[in-house]
Amino acid sequence: MSGTGRVGVGVIGAGNISTQYLTNLTSFPDVEVRFIADIDLDRAEFQAQAFGVPGSGTVEQLLDDPEIEIVVNLTIPKVHAEVAQQVLAAGKHVWTEKPIALDRESGRALLAAAQNAGLRVATAPDTFLGAAIQTARRLIESGPIGEAKSALTLMQQPGPESWHPNPDFLFQEGAGPLFDVGPYYVTTLIQLFGPVKRVAAVASKSKERRTIGSGPRAGESFEVTVPTHVTAVFEFESGQTSQSIFSFDSQIRRTLFEVTGVDGALELADPNMFVGDLVLHRADGTEETIETTGEKAARGTGVVELARAIRAGVPERASGEQAFHALDVMVSTIEAAERGEWVEVESSFVPTPALPEDWSPSEATLGQSPSEATL
Repeated sequence: MSGTGRVGVGVIGAGNISTQYLTNLTSFPDVEVRFIADIDLDRAEFQAQAFGVPGSGTVEQLLDDPEIEIVVNLTIPKVHAEVAQQVLAAGKHVWTEKPIALDRESGRALLAAAQNAGLRVATAPDTFLGAAIQTARRLIESGPIGEAKSALTLMQQPGPESWHPNPDFLFQEGAGPLFDVGPYYVTTLIQLFGPVKRVAAVASKSKERRTIGSGPRAGESFEVTVPTHVTAVFEFESGQTSQSIFSFDSQIRRTLFEVTGVDGALELADPNMFVGDLVLHRADGTEETIETTGEKAARGTGVVELARAIRAGVPERASGEQAFHALDVMVSTIEAAERGEWVEVESSFVPTPALPEDWSPSEATLGQSPSEATL
């Protein structure tokens, strides 16, 4: 693998989320998508043709390409860690969809394998690199709401079985509202407040089975094996606190993210999005809508940030350490709900600085790829 020029990328997993990634990754000049792999070879070929990617086939074929340096792991949650280990064993960096693993042991083993191999494991979500959350972070750090003291977040919806054609895995181990949508909220919270110290929670499940509402499997029911409503309280190492609801049980769709300081409060946009308005609430009762500044691209932004960090020899922002801490927080949340007591979060991490306002994945900063240089 070359240490200069554009970074070759391979994608494992050609399912629903791959379209969002490929739409962006094939347009970003600092990366070159070379291959798409999937257990369904026809699906991999379809996506490769749709996005002008030169190769498709098996995982083994992808890993044999010496010009692929980063592998984007878009598999289902229960095999994230297994596939990422396979990528590391092939000598390649990995960007994996969230969560980084389903349990602490697998997550620790993955980070250890990367460290031993001198490779990187970076992990979604990368929404925190978008204009909305980056602007919010800079605003909170600059002081208009005073010292930030607490946060309130709500994520309530009926559940994805009404629109997703294959929603089973979203109601099984490694998913549910906490592990599927929670990473966006937890990642944003720890970006703003730093690592979590301890967690208290309650959790419940409204239905034992759910019914698919659309697609070729419409009318088919499946078992629900995880909590579908989780209420959590986080206490951070820095002394701040947050309260959160993660629910697939509400017919009232509600998304809320508020940070309260000693002199005001800030309403953030949906942390599952890269863009959105911010509203500043001052102590005198006035409000101001804040225009966000910075990158407005979507999923795949973190892959470019990782590629540039590799070339520059600096830490990536969507690091495996951050992702492992988010996993630890979520696992601790379930343990706290099961045990009915506070659970200490043993892991920690150091948040990276906010992005410069002019940072953009759409700019060419790395030059040609090795294959282009030889043409």
